[in-house]
Amino acid sequence: MLIKTKGIVLRTVKYSETSLICDVYTEKLGLQTYIISGVRKKNAKIGASLLQVMSLLDIVAYHRENKEMHRTKEIKPAYVYSEIPFQLQKSAVGVFIAELLQKTVKEAPPNSALFEFIWNTYMYLDLTKDSVANLHLIFMVQLAEYLGFMPGGTYEKEKSYFDLKEGIFTVEEPLHMYSLSHHQSDLLQKLSDLPITESHNIQLTRYNRQKLLNRLIEFYQYHIDDFQTLNSHEIFKEVF
Repeated sequence: MLIKTKGIVLRTVKYSETSLICDVYTEKLGLQTYIISGVRKKNAKIGASLLQVMSLLDIVAYHRENKEMHRTKEIKPAYVYSEIPFQLQKSAVGVFIAELLQKTVKEAPPNSALFEFIWNTYMYLDLTKDSVANLHLIFMVQLAEYLGFMPGGTYEKEKSYFDLKEGIFTVEEPLHMYSLSHHQSDLLQKLSDLPITESHNIQLTRYNRQKLLNRLIEFYQYHIDDFQTLNSHEIFKEVF
């Protein structure tokens, strides 16, 4: 059966001398793995550059239920980035998002809302002229909602601690060490409520940004099986 869908490349692996295996999060089929032959040949019809991580694609693919890998009939760029590949900060944020998705979106069924959220985030990242220093934080917080462990409750004066283990705002500071401070809990609420396009309106020092990122990684470790850490987050110490 032929399926036409949009897709976002999350991972690519070299296969044989001329081919690639790509993990692609698609609009209609969820996470799919495609083997694409001949793309690394000198005169390939589909170039390997089209299949870089983060690429936004239009795909026509042969799809068979219960198969782990599928073949493509046609691949075209749905959008060509103008800034992400050439601006260090945008590239760092884009790579971080891709790595986060690699570690969290596994065997994912179709989810049009999640797909749109990811697609629109990459589009905004490429097009915006505003600072993207906080974009990865707001993406990380809001992705948790789609993954099923959105922070429970709301930050209030009476509930001003966020328990990373339980995923809820609490009245008293938890006895264990895995909770957010008043300030971090307030930031978490703001990041939950703001649209991605408003991430530049939150003022954070580099130190506080890094601290919150480290705590959010802990939050994911508690709620995603086999979630270790993110290698790309170390880039932010230098880039921002």
